[in-house]
Amino acid sequence: MLALGRSHVEALLDMDALIDALAPAMADLSAGSASAPDRVAAAVPEQQGLLAAMPGYVPSVGALASKLVSLFPRNAGTPLPTHQAVIVVFDPDTGEPVAFLDGTAITAARTAACSALSARLLARADSTVLALLGTGVQARSHARAICRVRPIRQVRVAGRDPAKAAALADELSSVLDARVQAVPTYAEALDGADIAAATTHALEPVIRRPWLTPGVHAISVGYNPDGREVDDATVAEALVCVESRQAALAPFPAGSNDLLMPMRDGVITAGHVYAELGELVTGSKPGRTSPDQITLYKSVGVAVQDAAAAALVVAAARERSVGEEIAFH
Repeated sequence: MLALGRSHVEALLDMDALIDALAPAMADLSAGSASAPDRVAAAVPEQQGLLAAMPGYVPSVGALASKLVSLFPRNAGTPLPTHQAVIVVFDPDTGEPVAFLDGTAITAARTAACSALSARLLARADSTVLALLGTGVQARSHARAICRVRPIRQVRVAGRDPAKAAALADELSSVLDARVQAVPTYAEALDGADIAAATTHALEPVIRRPWLTPGVHAISVGYNPDGREVDDATVAEALVCVESRQAALAPFPAGSNDLLMPMRDGVITAGHVYAELGELVTGSKPGRTSPDQITLYKSVGVAVQDAAAAALVVAAARERSVGEEIAFH
């Protein structure tokens, strides 16, 4: 079995290749040929934590893998990330486990890559201003990924901690071909933004309809079991896209409060979810219908993303003879 640590994964995982690989993976999921059951989780109430299991099979890329991921929100502000994970990759022909690898880097990369895919499918082609809401791992990953699919020239960073927002802006200034600045509030970040990426653990919405410019593509990947990132008015007005209707509308811990709460309150119905990413990829559902239309991609994370990403990493590792072979038998 091949063992790959985080530094290996980060070096081997190519963001452009990952964005491209996720398109057929999401199409498989929407077509019903991929298998990705709702995630299950063991709760750790003392820490407000979860340990979730996410198996997935993607025939288009021959990927069979399962991820174990912990979500411990109280790690925010510590050296440990809020999401930590490991992935085991299996041979889809025999079921043999063939690789064991860090899943924390993959979780960060695949989430951002799918958001970038949503921007490729839904954001206006001339989008140049990105609002980055949040200052953690996903904010970093999203800035890099979204800049690969749209001609971003300005990035505005906002978060709960102004010092962290300023530090992230400085960091991104050195790696992005764009002007990056920290701003004091989420409203200021969103004012005039063409794309908004929310990557927070917010209790109250950080994306609110009065703060949005017509035509914005909003992305929400953050998770808090007691909160949400997007307000009712935005959800109600937007063309809403998800990875999987089943996953997004499933009960806790799989589904999205951003959609379940307005459904509970009668603001929307399940039918308001317009499309899955895979339906946009194949063209069975068209994308935005006008330049001023607000679009929303709400992500909850699905196992086919992890399986596709892990398959790319393992293939690159084999090609470059990277990693350590360990024997279990």
